[in-house]
Amino acid sequence: MGGELSAAQIALWAGAAALLFWAVGAYNRLVRMRGEIVRQFASVDAQFRERQALLLQLLDMLLPAMPHATERIDALRAACQQAEAACARARARPGTVGAITSLRLADDIVAEARARLPVQSAPGLDVAPLNAQLAASDVTLAFARRQFNETVADYNHAVRQFPTVLLVRLFGFRVAGVL
Repeated sequence: MGGELSAAQIALWAGAAALLFWAVGAYNRLVRMRGEIVRQFASVDAQFRERQALLLQLLDMLLPAMPHATERIDALRAACQQAEAACARARARPGTVGAITSLRLADDIVAEARARLPVQSAPGLDVAPLNAQLAASDVTLAFARRQFNETVADYNHAVRQFPTVLLVRLFGFRVAGVL
Protein backbone atom coordinates (compact mmCIF):
# COMPACT_ATOMS: atom_id res chain seq x y z
CA MET A 1 0.00 0.00 0.00
CA GLY A 2 2.93 2.38 0.58
CA GLY A 3 4.22 2.61 -3.02
CA GLU A 4 1.08 2.16 -5.09
CA LEU A 5 -0.93 5.02 -6.52
CA SER A 6 -4.69 4.92 -6.69
CA ALA A 7 -6.54 5.59 -9.91
CA ALA A 8 -7.58 9.01 -8.59
CA GLN A 9 -3.95 9.93 -7.83
CA ILE A 10 -2.83 8.80 -11.28
CA ALA A 11 -5.59 10.90 -12.88
CA LEU A 12 -4.58 13.87 -10.74
CA TRP A 13 -0.92 13.56 -11.75
CA ALA A 14 -1.85 13.09 -15.40
CA GLY A 15 -4.06 16.19 -15.26
CA ALA A 16 -1.30 18.21 -13.58
CA ALA A 17 1.21 17.07 -16.22
CA ALA A 18 -1.17 17.98 -19.04
CA LEU A 19 -1.77 21.41 -17.48
CA LEU A 20 1.98 21.96 -17.10
CA PHE A 21 2.67 20.96 -20.72
CA TRP A 22 -0.13 23.24 -21.93
CA ALA A 23 1.21 26.16 -19.85
CA VAL A 24 4.74 25.72 -21.21
CA GLY A 25 3.42 25.50 -24.76
CA ALA A 26 1.19 28.56 -24.39
CA TYR A 27 4.01 30.56 -22.81
CA ASN A 28 6.42 29.61 -25.59
CA ARG A 29 3.82 30.53 -28.20
CA LEU A 30 3.36 34.00 -26.67
CA VAL A 31 7.13 34.54 -26.48
CA ARG A 32 7.50 33.45 -30.12
CA MET A 33 4.67 35.78 -31.21
CA ARG A 34 6.19 38.69 -29.29
CA GLY A 35 9.50 38.00 -31.02
CA GLU A 36 7.72 38.09 -34.37
CA ILE A 37 6.42 41.56 -33.50
CA VAL A 38 10.01 42.68 -32.96
CA ARG A 39 11.08 41.14 -36.31
CA GLN A 40 8.19 42.76 -38.16
CA PHE A 41 8.95 46.13 -36.59
CA ALA A 42 12.53 45.90 -37.86
CA SER A 43 11.13 45.97 -41.40
CA VAL A 44 8.91 48.97 -40.56
CA ASP A 45 11.90 50.71 -38.98
CA ALA A 46 14.10 50.14 -42.05
CA GLN A 47 11.43 51.46 -44.42
CA PHE A 48 10.72 54.39 -42.13
CA ARG A 49 14.41 55.33 -42.02
CA GLU A 50 14.66 55.12 -45.81
CA ARG A 51 11.67 57.41 -46.24
CA GLN A 52 13.02 59.85 -43.64
CA ALA A 53 16.34 60.03 -45.49
CA LEU A 54 14.54 60.73 -48.77
CA LEU A 55 12.42 63.43 -47.15
CA LEU A 56 15.46 65.14 -45.67
CA GLN A 57 17.21 64.95 -49.04
CA LEU A 58 14.17 66.57 -50.65
CA LEU A 59 14.08 69.31 -48.01
CA ASP A 60 17.76 70.07 -48.50
CA MET A 61 17.12 70.32 -52.22
CA LEU A 62 14.04 72.56 -51.84
CA LEU A 63 15.27 75.03 -49.24
CA PRO A 64 17.51 77.11 -51.56
CA ALA A 65 15.07 76.84 -54.48
CA MET A 66 11.94 77.82 -52.54
CA PRO A 67 12.81 80.63 -50.09
CA HIS A 68 9.12 81.62 -49.94
CA ALA A 69 8.29 78.19 -48.45
CA THR A 70 10.91 78.22 -45.70
CA GLU A 71 8.29 78.04 -42.95
CA ARG A 72 6.62 74.96 -44.47
CA ILE A 73 9.98 73.31 -45.14
CA ASP A 74 11.04 73.93 -41.53
CA ALA A 75 7.71 72.52 -40.31
CA LEU A 76 8.26 69.34 -42.31
CA ARG A 77 11.85 69.08 -41.06
CA ALA A 78 10.62 69.44 -37.45
CA ALA A 79 7.92 66.83 -38.08
CA CYS A 80 10.58 64.47 -39.46
CA GLN A 81 12.73 64.98 -36.36
CA GLN A 82 9.74 64.31 -34.10
CA ALA A 83 8.90 61.18 -36.07
CA GLU A 84 12.51 59.97 -35.85
CA ALA A 85 12.45 60.41 -32.06
CA ALA A 86 9.16 58.48 -31.89
CA CYS A 87 10.64 55.76 -34.10
CA ALA A 88 13.68 55.47 -31.84
CA ARG A 89 11.37 55.03 -28.84
CA ALA A 90 9.35 52.38 -30.71
CA ARG A 91 12.57 50.69 -31.84
CA ALA A 92 13.58 50.29 -28.20
CA ARG A 93 10.21 48.75 -27.28
CA PRO A 94 8.41 47.51 -30.43
CA GLY A 95 4.80 46.70 -29.77
CA THR A 96 4.48 48.86 -26.67
CA VAL A 97 1.17 50.68 -27.02
CA GLY A 98 2.49 54.10 -26.02
CA ALA A 99 5.56 53.96 -28.26
CA ILE A 100 3.64 52.70 -31.27
CA THR A 101 0.87 55.27 -30.76
CA SER A 102 3.48 58.05 -30.59
CA LEU A 103 5.03 56.84 -33.84
CA ARG A 104 1.67 56.62 -35.57
CA LEU A 105 0.75 60.16 -34.49
CA ALA A 106 4.18 61.52 -35.46
CA ASP A 107 3.86 59.88 -38.86
CA ASP A 108 0.43 61.51 -39.29
CA ILE A 109 2.03 64.89 -38.54
CA VAL A 110 4.69 64.22 -41.19
CA ALA A 111 1.97 63.37 -43.70
CA GLU A 112 0.12 66.61 -42.93
CA ALA A 113 3.32 68.66 -43.23
CA ARG A 114 4.13 66.93 -46.53
CA ALA A 115 0.68 67.76 -47.85
CA ARG A 116 1.25 71.46 -47.12
CA LEU A 117 4.47 71.50 -49.12
CA PRO A 118 3.68 71.16 -52.83
CA VAL A 119 6.87 69.89 -54.40
CA GLN A 120 5.57 68.62 -57.71
CA SER A 121 7.11 71.55 -59.55
CA ALA A 122 9.87 73.37 -57.75
CA PRO A 123 11.31 76.21 -59.84
CA GLY A 124 14.59 75.20 -61.44
CA LEU A 125 14.65 71.72 -59.86
CA ASP A 126 13.94 68.29 -61.19
CA VAL A 127 12.28 66.68 -58.16
CA ALA A 128 10.42 64.03 -60.17
CA PRO A 129 12.97 61.23 -59.52
CA LEU A 130 13.01 61.97 -55.79
CA ASN A 131 9.22 62.15 -55.70
CA ALA A 132 9.09 58.77 -57.45
CA GLN A 133 11.46 57.32 -54.85
CA LEU A 134 9.33 58.81 -52.08
CA ALA A 135 6.16 57.34 -53.59
CA ALA A 136 7.80 53.90 -53.82
CA SER A 137 9.06 54.26 -50.26
CA ASP A 138 5.55 55.18 -49.07
CA VAL A 139 4.13 52.05 -50.68
CA THR A 140 6.82 49.82 -49.18
CA LEU A 141 6.34 51.39 -45.75
CA ALA A 142 2.58 50.89 -45.99
CA PHE A 143 3.15 47.20 -46.78
CA ALA A 144 5.56 46.80 -43.84
CA ARG A 145 3.05 48.51 -41.54
CA ARG A 146 0.29 46.18 -42.73
CA GLN A 147 2.47 43.14 -42.03
CA PHE A 148 3.36 44.50 -38.58
CA ASN A 149 -0.29 45.22 -37.77
CA GLU A 150 -1.35 41.71 -38.82
CA THR A 151 1.32 40.23 -36.55
CA VAL A 152 0.17 42.46 -33.69
CA ALA A 153 -3.47 41.47 -34.28
CA ASP A 154 -2.55 37.76 -34.08
CA TYR A 155 -0.58 38.33 -30.87
CA ASN A 156 -3.34 40.44 -29.31
CA HIS A 157 -5.88 37.76 -30.16
CA ALA A 158 -3.71 35.12 -28.47
CA VAL A 159 -3.22 37.32 -25.40
CA ARG A 160 -6.98 37.73 -24.98
CA GLN A 161 -7.91 34.05 -25.39
CA PHE A 162 -9.08 32.01 -22.46
CA PRO A 163 -7.35 30.22 -20.73
CA THR A 164 -4.15 31.83 -22.07
CA VAL A 165 -5.24 35.08 -20.45
CA LEU A 166 -4.40 33.48 -17.09
CA LEU A 167 -0.77 33.05 -18.15
CA VAL A 168 -0.74 36.55 -19.60
CA ARG A 169 -1.55 37.97 -16.21
CA LEU A 170 0.89 35.69 -14.44
CA PHE A 171 3.88 36.46 -16.69
CA GLY A 172 3.13 40.11 -17.52
CA PHE A 173 2.39 39.87 -21.25
CA ARG A 174 0.59 42.97 -22.52
CA VAL A 175 -1.50 43.88 -25.52
CA ALA A 176 0.66 45.34 -28.31
CA GLY A 177 0.02 48.60 -30.15
CA VAL A 178 -1.15 48.82 -33.75
CA LEU A 179 0.74 51.13 -36.09
